[in-house]
Amino acid sequence: MALSGIEIYKLLPASSKNPEVKKHANCKECGFPTCLAFAMKLSQKQAELAQCPYVEEESKNKLEASAAPPIRLITVSANGHKVEVGNETVLFRHEKTFYHQPGLFVRIKDTQADAADVAKAVGQYGVEYVGMDLRLDGLVVEAAGGDFGATVAAVKEASSLPVILLADDPTTAESGLKAASGTQPLLWAATPDNWEAMAKLAAQYKAPLVVRIEGGDVSALAELAEKVKEAGVEDIVLDPGIRDYSSSLTVFTQLRRLALKQNQRKVGYPLIAFAGDDPVLAGQHIAKYGGFIVLDQFSPGTAYPLLVMRANIYTDPQKPIQVQPGVYEINNPSPGDPLMVTTNFSITYFAVANELESSGLPSWLLVADAEGMSVLTAWAAGKFDAERIAKSVNTTEIADKLNHKRLVIPGHVAVLMGELEEELPGWEISVGPREAVDLPNYLKAHWG
Repeated sequence: MALSGIEIYKLLPASSKNPEVKKHANCKECGFPTCLAFAMKLSQKQAELAQCPYVEEESKNKLEASAAPPIRLITVSANGHKVEVGNETVLFRHEKTFYHQPGLFVRIKDTQADAADVAKAVGQYGVEYVGMDLRLDGLVVEAAGGDFGATVAAVKEASSLPVILLADDPTTAESGLKAASGTQPLLWAATPDNWEAMAKLAAQYKAPLVVRIEGGDVSALAELAEKVKEAGVEDIVLDPGIRDYSSSLTVFTQLRRLALKQNQRKVGYPLIAFAGDDPVLAGQHIAKYGGFIVLDQFSPGTAYPLLVMRANIYTDPQKPIQVQPGVYEINNPSPGDPLMVTTNFSITYFAVANELESSGLPSWLLVADAEGMSVLTAWAAGKFDAERIAKSVNTTEIADKLNHKRLVIPGHVAVLMGELEEELPGWEISVGPREAVDLPNYLKAHWG
């Protein structure tokens, strides 16, 4: 049960009866002026217990128990690939951040002749997006009347991705668990009719278990999850049994709120969602609390926008996506080729680099450390000014690689031209276009 700020305060050094601990009361080493202020931040999950090194062991155990994430962390893995879902602490990304992005899994039926081929294609699929390698996370093998164990074995052989086993018959499920030996699959599903046998299997094979109720009955789902937990299964995933837009949005949000806002541990588990062939529904589940998301078909055209959407939502809003500052060589430049400067915000960098690469023009791209901000944002914040640009030029020693001293700055910061000429004596500063798409034509017209 979560503790209030006052209850936490009573466990901190300021309230200790041990003189050796008490002397550290309000020491400010945690970054807050008093123990009470630190306690309030802990209760709001805006501080970490590790920030105070003087908490007594007994108090630490109580605080760690109360501070446990309201949604349990569930892991499925295979051959070095791991999907972790859970440990979320907020309803909305801007409140803090989301920690573990949902896993995107592709369904394969045990009646498919091409099961191994599909598994291989899913495992090999990957795209690059603003410096990130985006990939699908796993495969779902469904018992549909074929040889379940053999299909699981074939999928395991063809791909190194984790698997979800869709089989509500205990005997069939066990054949899949045996075939998946050496991995940690997710087992679907314990129902009111089979939960005892499925819980026994999950405990025996140390596999996380999906608990499923038809119709989105939250109370019944919580009760069944509690029964499964009492049977010895700690790692649980919830399936409310609904597949449409409205009901799934309502129930998924309700379960998330119960776990986070009311600290209802009975529903404090990740959710599994089935999107069928509908990428829009899959997108809803990415945005609204799906933990494991099952797609019925593999299509690069569907996978790409879902992966990009997930990447955008599950980046830390307090830490912009950024690339390493430094000098980047585009199309094998020579000493006489143009030098441009931009910020280290990933989207800005890749917009510029992609335009230059596709044009075939050899270029030098100087990326200045602007703390991950875009050009205009960084300029407004004082993170992309003449002094910083000049420092980048000097520290990278780019002049040693060139036979000229000409630097092209983004058109949005043309105002820096005069200041840069003062900071970089002997350099010719040119103002480039405002948009990256206009760079190739600009260079063809102005560089020679």
